[in-house]
Amino acid sequence: MPRISTKGHDMPESPIRKLVPYSEAAKQKGHKVYHLNIGQPDIKTPEVALEAIRNVDMEVLEYSHSAGFESYRKKLAAYYTSHGLPIATQDIIITTGGSEALLFAMGTTMDQGDEIIIPEPFYANYNGFSTASGVKVVPVISGIETGFALPPIADFEKLITPKTKAILICNPGNPTGYLYSKEEMQQLAELVKKHDLFLIADEVYREFVYDGGVHHSVMNLEGLEQHAIMIDSVSKRYSMCGARIGCIVSKNKEVMTTAMKFAQARLSPPTFAQIASEAALDTPKSYFDEVSAEYLERRNILVAELSKIEGVTVANPKGAFYCIARLPVSNADDFAQWLLESFDHKGETVMVAPAAGFYSTPGAGRDEIRMAYVLKKEDLVRSVEILKEALSVYNSK
Repeated sequence: MPRISTKGHDMPESPIRKLVPYSEAAKQKGHKVYHLNIGQPDIKTPEVALEAIRNVDMEVLEYSHSAGFESYRKKLAAYYTSHGLPIATQDIIITTGGSEALLFAMGTTMDQGDEIIIPEPFYANYNGFSTASGVKVVPVISGIETGFALPPIADFEKLITPKTKAILICNPGNPTGYLYSKEEMQQLAELVKKHDLFLIADEVYREFVYDGGVHHSVMNLEGLEQHAIMIDSVSKRYSMCGARIGCIVSKNKEVMTTAMKFAQARLSPPTFAQIASEAALDTPKSYFDEVSAEYLERRNILVAELSKIEGVTVANPKGAFYCIARLPVSNADDFAQWLLESFDHKGETVMVAPAAGFYSTPGAGRDEIRMAYVLKKEDLVRSVEILKEALSVYNSK
């Protein structure tokens, strides 16, 4: 029988989706499952985006430009400029989700066997993108004790080798919800300039910042124009995960020229999704005010309820809509599967994402889970109630 590739064998399984069969089996038994495992918002997509799709009038569904519709890129550049980011139309290539933008960024900046340093825990698919690109992830660990703040720059310095080509951050963070300070961003800027590296910033949660915090974009770091690459997406901003539209942004002309080769190889991003995404830029500010206020309330409820459970430690996120909780269990993977396979409380259970899959350091995060507060407030309260009962039963086995 033919063998699959080594790369395919090494491709990691999603910690977010690998428990889906157990969730489906639980539902077949008649159990209600509260999904805290995935960042799929229940917030309504802006009506202006949906209306644009309903009103499409075309006779041929054509390719777009490989960089995406020029009208969309112009409008997107104006949007960024209005938010204080000095981004021009030519600095943007539209991609099929932020995922493709990350693949373009890695393909553009790194060769087989090169290294990328990433503070962990990090978005699990960074491991997959790196494997697909033949790139080695070098983790620098952050901890729940500091709320997953940026590790000391000295920790980064120790990991830099001739193979190191970039540092990748997610700001605000998935899965931690951590928001990097201006000082932390400046430290990273000085580091990449010193070692002539790229700084790739995944900023798809930019609009979701709490407690008076301020998001500091990689595109606003002075003197970093040739080093900075920004990744963005409409998925979370407009609750349009299924649109699969994102972008790669940089002022480095060689980076953008090279990324365009990858864009041309996949021909073009999807037409209907670009129409919806372009229209979404007309979403009123009130939409974001309401959504942010809702997520803030949900965060406060989830963190408060989790903090009441004996033995649970939770970091208070400053952005995005995720939190990491440390549980009084030795193996969160086993616990998460058990929740779906063998436990229910009054016919209901919870699906969470074991956090070990958000690390690349072996053994790290084994007693942690990621929870997405994308459900309505009463469902979050009920979910934590179920989790508390489950921990009591699980630990008495």
